[in-house]
Amino acid sequence: MQGSIRVAVVGAGLGGLTAALALRYKGFDVTVFEQAATIREVGAGIQLSPNAMRVFAQLGLDDEIKRIAFEPDSHVVRSWKTGAAISETSMKGVYEKTYGAGYYGMHRADLQTVLAAAFPQERIKLGKKCIGLAMSDNCGLRFEDGTTVESDVVVGADGIHSVVREQLFGPQPARFTGNICWRGLVPTDALPKGLVPTDMSAFFGPHASLVTYYVRGGEYVNWIAMAEEDSWRSESWSIEVDPAEVASRYDGWCPVVGQLLAATQRCNKWALFDRDPLPHWTKGRATLAGDAAHPMLPYLAQGACMAIEDGYALATLLAKTPGAPEAALQAYELARKPRTTRVQLTARARSKINHVASPQAQLMRNIGYAIQKLIKPSGHAYKIEWIYGYDVTTALG
Repeated sequence: MQGSIRVAVVGAGLGGLTAALALRYKGFDVTVFEQAATIREVGAGIQLSPNAMRVFAQLGLDDEIKRIAFEPDSHVVRSWKTGAAISETSMKGVYEKTYGAGYYGMHRADLQTVLAAAFPQERIKLGKKCIGLAMSDNCGLRFEDGTTVESDVVVGADGIHSVVREQLFGPQPARFTGNICWRGLVPTDALPKGLVPTDMSAFFGPHASLVTYYVRGGEYVNWIAMAEEDSWRSESWSIEVDPAEVASRYDGWCPVVGQLLAATQRCNKWALFDRDPLPHWTKGRATLAGDAAHPMLPYLAQGACMAIEDGYALATLLAKTPGAPEAALQAYELARKPRTTRVQLTARARSKINHVASPQAQLMRNIGYAIQKLIKPSGHAYKIEWIYGYDVTTALG
């Protein structure tokens, strides 16, 4: 009986909570262990594409998520210098018809609040920093406070510096990509009316890019700026810096970018790290999900989306053979690795495409987008329909 199988999820981020919700939906006995004393998601905006929204529709949470989100009209690639549209893909209403789900921007904290509220509060154990994993017939977790817990299955959803991954496969340092990131939120009413289009806009410039989209129903504009920079190696999302630093880096960009950054009161900065795809995620009755298994660079907005898919896939395959969890976890890894590896490497490659520096290279890239639109007017500039069209809720039976 599935309810008798105990599953311990390490990490109460977006991926961990989605896995816990999907596992509970499939009838498992699930407990989440989170090292923080409170459920608090750092960061600002996040985007959920149709492949992730279909999971939440299946779990009955899509209406609640739409309530705290904003659906952009289009995805628009824009000139860093003028702000003019280079390529445009219609999204609002179109994606719902094409993929059966829409594309939304939202605040990470809002999404995490929705997910945490949908899970039994008594099954989220806070202040539980995992420091060890013991594997025998079952899986034992050790915590910094001296307590232990035994479970039938362990899911490491504890991020890019995953303790569970290190316990399973040894230390594997992350790779600095040579890119840094700033992120900020600006109240819409602090900006000139209509300054920021109601699109998801990606401004491409030499050695840098900047993305804007609305969150909280249009109450705020979220921006994320990514630039090639070798002198900053901190991964913490909580380091606050003077917004003037970002404004200086993007000096000379179009007026939309300049005015948006000038109106920013607070912003955070961190270095972008990733890892080469892991050869394995699973050992015995323990496995990995989300950034613990496949950290993603932000250039496709798929880090959280892949973690969300992972959670549903794991629950589906574990439910198929609840009496053989080791086999189920191996099937999960086999099913997910090809897709997440492809997304991971495609996101890495996009950083180079977005940041080409020479005018000639920028012109050739932009001409390519124009030709592509002539051939397939409804197509995405990045040719990533294969990402959005995948439905994990039906793909695995």
